Amino acid sequence: MAKILTIADAATLEVVQELLEREGHQIEVAPDARDGFDLAAEFFPDVIICDGTSLQINWLEVCRLLGGDRELGTAYFLLLTTPEQLAEVEEFDGLVDDFLFKPIVKQELLARVRAGLRGRDLRVELALAQQEFQRSRDRILENEKMSNLGELVSGIAHEINNPITFIYSNLTHVQSYATDLIELLRLYQKELVSPGEEIIQKQQDMDVEFVLDDLLKIVSSMRTGSDRIRQIILSVQDFSRSDRSGWQLFDISDGLENTLLLLQHRLPAREGRRDIKVMKEYGNLPQVECYAGQLNQAFVNIINHAIDALEESSQELNESESVKFKPVIFISTQVIDSQRIAIEIADNDLASSEDITGFFSDSFLMETPAERSSPLGLAVSYQIIVDRHKGELKCFSEPGKGTKFRIEIPLRHS
Repeated sequence: MAKILTIADAATLEVVQELLEREGHQIEVAPDARDGFDLAAEFFPDVIICDGTSLQINWLEVCRLLGGDRELGTAYFLLLTTPEQLAEVEEFDGLVDDFLFKPIVKQELLARVRAGLRGRDLRVELALAQQEFQRSRDRILENEKMSNLGELVSGIAHEINNPITFIYSNLTHVQSYATDLIELLRLYQKELVSPGEEIIQKQQDMDVEFVLDDLLKIVSSMRTGSDRIRQIILSVQDFSRSDRSGWQLFDISDGLENTLLLLQHRLPAREGRRDIKVMKEYGNLPQVECYAGQLNQAFVNIINHAIDALEESSQELNESESVKFKPVIFISTQVIDSQRIAIEIADNDLASSEDITGFFSDSFLMETPAERSSPLGLAVSYQIIVDRHKGELKCFSEPGKGTKFRIEIPLRHS
């Protein structure tokens, strides 16, 4: 049954308590507003019955105290009053859920309490439904944004890949031609022992020996650079791959490497922060059956959160401490057993607190993103790992030492 708090004088308490205890309700009583509020904070009642006719009880103060508390404000508030007091009660109608005239009529009191409990349950269900709707809406928007971004990035990568592939493939011929021309020039130098003054002057002006030595180095550097661009493009294409094909086998190590490649621009030192060093310890993992694009998205969100936390730590330190602080992100993977693997992403964020430990509890997920300092990306990561892949996402935080996210996912979808 319900938990009911009654704030009233002794005579009223006796009548109300007797009636409601017969119904099987759990009753707590308080003689005044302050004691009533303190007891409510411990008891968390479903219904609060307050005697507005008692001179010792300021029912307006009770309403304001309860209304200022988020959890207690959901309790159904029933005011005991008189017809003479009705005008005053109606003036503050928004503070009271219902009222009942004294002297108390047994059946009317019980009916009001029952109706109040039903109304309260409906309000709680509505609030939960609204929160769930808001979370679903935010997640859909985030997923849609990531999907559109993935398609855009994939398209851009494809367009860049065509010309860079042309350049890369032709650099092989350029290097070969340059080598042949240099050899031919060396033969001319060998055969032409006494060149004319014009040739000698040109050789001196262009520093021909330096050019010949540097030419192949330049071509080699261009080849290395274009190869790096091709690797980046392939990583972007792999990262933004479409999940339209459903579940697919995926190399977790490749996914983490692609993620780090895309976030590489955030790691170098910037004002107030040293370079973020990434330490990796990958285990010999089998391929995982998963939605690869979504799992990559979860990795991005979590590593981004670690980078944000390290930047915040650096900003909160004074100049001398900031110079000494060495931000680090540690990523490790391992096989747990024949059915599951684990990925750990940790940082040495000095500003971390115990509050982050409950990020992925049910209460966290029931709150809208605007009420949390954590980005929506973490909630989306939770949905991807736990809801979509039937895995686990846990967060461990220790003040002054850092935060660790542990991901566990099954090897195969079932």
